[in-house]
Amino acid sequence: MIALITGATAGYGYATAEKFLREGWAVIAAGRRLERIEPLRKVYGDKVLPLKLDVTQREQVLSAIDSLPAAFKAVDVLVNNAGGAYGLEPAQKAILDDWDTMVDINIKGLMYCTRAVLPGMVERNRGHVVNIGSVAGEFPYPGGNVYGGVKAFTHQFSLNVRSDLLGTQVRVTCIEPGLSGGTEFSQVRFKGDAAKAASVYAGTEPMTADDIADTVYWVATRPARVNINTVSMMATCQAFSPFAIHRTTK
Repeated sequence: MIALITGATAGYGYATAEKFLREGWAVIAAGRRLERIEPLRKVYGDKVLPLKLDVTQREQVLSAIDSLPAAFKAVDVLVNNAGGAYGLEPAQKAILDDWDTMVDINIKGLMYCTRAVLPGMVERNRGHVVNIGSVAGEFPYPGGNVYGGVKAFTHQFSLNVRSDLLGTQVRVTCIEPGLSGGTEFSQVRFKGDAAKAASVYAGTEPMTADDIADTVYWVATRPARVNINTVSMMATCQAFSPFAIHRTTK
């Protein structure tokens, strides 16, 4: 069994690659910083295929998937994990480059990788696309403008692709985590400001990358007759915010 995992060099992606490898799968670990895959290569050897990949580059994605070696070509599970949030400014002050980056990675990268892998899955009449969304795609918060929007896209794209695949044995799942620690998510969002990133998790017990990896593996290993459409998951210390009300004083 073969899993292709994007953004496998850190966080959810690395933990997911490690989980599948521990369970005996072969893993195509895709990302831009291949030196970070070396620890997996040292432990699991030829079961790991490092794949240098920038998911925002359409031709690079299509070429990389088309050029996979024969032993790794029949991808059973695609985990579209590459993504991220950039900035937390309100919409009227947001940096347009950050918005573009979020659209390129979270939307275009998701589309390119899915489109590249799906034909083979449909031809083999088996396979599973697991997309990593976010609770931000359902529950809004100040500063979450475009990030929430792209994760709402991830949710709806997953459901619509599953509709397209009706009549095949190819499955699609969207996993939507909430507060998670031990990843680069907040450091990326706050442009490397470690103190600001750490403050997000102060006084909390967030989920871990391993929690997400376990969930990815669980949905991917259900009986072929079962499709898990969506998994929404939060740390126990997190819940839904009350409606915000702005009050003026006289």
